[in-house]
Amino acid sequence: MTQALAADGVRVRAPGKLNLFFEVGGVHEDGYHDVASAYQAVSLYEDVWASPSDEFTVAISGSVDVSGVPADDRNLAVRAARLVAQRIGYSGGVHLDIVKHVPVAGGMGGGSADAAAALVACDALWGAELGSAELHKLASRLGADVPFALMGGTAIGTGRGDQLSPALAKGRFDWVVVPSNAGLSTPEVYAHLDELRARPDIAATRTPAVDPAVLQALRAGDPVALAEHTRNDLQIAALSMRPQLREVLELGEESGALAGLVSGSGPTLAFLTVDPESALELQITLSAAGYEALHVHGPVAGARVVT
Repeated sequence: MTQALAADGVRVRAPGKLNLFFEVGGVHEDGYHDVASAYQAVSLYEDVWASPSDEFTVAISGSVDVSGVPADDRNLAVRAARLVAQRIGYSGGVHLDIVKHVPVAGGMGGGSADAAAALVACDALWGAELGSAELHKLASRLGADVPFALMGGTAIGTGRGDQLSPALAKGRFDWVVVPSNAGLSTPEVYAHLDELRARPDIAATRTPAVDPAVLQALRAGDPVALAEHTRNDLQIAALSMRPQLREVLELGEESGALAGLVSGSGPTLAFLTVDPESALELQITLSAAGYEALHVHGPVAGARVVT
C-alpha cells in the first residue's frame, strides 16, 4: 500500500480527562471491572510531534515529571504508532516527540492522550486516511481511556469504559486540578478497592450505570447540580492508599469549591467551581497553601492536528 507522506512532520494535541462520575462493578475472573463513567475532556493537553524515521523512537519532555514514562516500546504512544503501521502495511517507522502537561499516573489519562495523539499523527503523517471509526477500533485495543481521548467533549463510557456515547454538555465547566508529586498505579487502586469491598460495610456496586441526574446537570450546564451528583468509586481506595489527600480535599471544599473528588484512579484531585472567577480564587487559595493548582475548563475537543 502506498501512502503520501507529510514531509515535515505532524503535530497533534490531545486533552486530559476528568471522571465526573465513576461507578465500578465487581471484579471479573480476568481481573477487569465493568464501569460506568461520565468523562469530560479538559484544557490540559499533551502535544505529540510525529516525524519521518526508519525506526520507531520517542523523546519525552514537558512541564510535569516525566522520569517514570518509558521511552521504548512500553510507551503507549509507540504502541499506537506500531498499530497504525501494522494496519496499513507501512514498513517504515516514526519519531515521536511527546510534550506532556497532564500529570503522569495522575488519573487524568495523560498516557491515553499520548496514544490517541499518536494514532491521529501517524494516520496524517503516512496519509493513511483510516477514518474515525477505524482509529477508534485501534484505540480500543490500546486501553479503555484512549477512545475518549480521541473523541473528546463529554461522553458516557460503559463496559470497561471504552464503549462510548457522546453526552450533551451545555456551556463551560470550570475546574481546579491539584496534581500530586507521586502517581498511583491504576491496577493497584482497583486491587485495593476489591480488598476494601471484601469488608461487610463496603459492598460492590450493582451493574454500574451513570446517575441520570448527572446527565441532566450536564445538559443544563449547571455546575451546582452536577456537584450534588459527582461520584468516584475509586476514591475510597485512593484515599486509603494516600490519606494526606483528604486534607487537600477538605481545604478545597472549605475554600469555595462546589465539590472535590479524586480524578480517576488518582492521586490528582479535581475541584468543580461555579465559574471562571471562582476557579481563579480557589487556585490562588490552594497555591498560597503550598499546593500546585491548575485552572482548567471543559469540555474541549479530542485529539486534533494542530497547524
